[in-house]
Amino acid sequence: MTSVDEARAIRRGWLKNNNLPGDPNSAPRCGAKTRKGTPCRGPAMANGKCRMHGGKSTGPRTPEGLERSRKANWKHGHYSAESIALRRYITWLLRESRAMIEKV
Repeated sequence: MTSVDEARAIRRGWLKNNNLPGDPNSAPRCGAKTRKGTPCRGPAMANGKCRMHGGKSTGPRTPEGLERSRKANWKHGHYSAESIALRRYITWLLRESRAMIEKV
């Protein structure tokens, strides 16, 4: 590398996927077929496709991963089975209490 290339690398930082520093045009291209029918010209990631064509995650597969995902998405528990059962029980108790008060 010349001193100019080294200066650009220091200023702009290193590119991902072992591409030459300072020149984003040297990155490998995605090449996926676009809706227009032409190859995508976006810079490729490690899997060989760009961020648009790289494919979505299939999500967790193992029981541990699924449980982690459930806990990460837990907001308040208002609609959990335990909360619903508790609310139904409280409603039943109130109904029974009112019926008993009316009898007295």
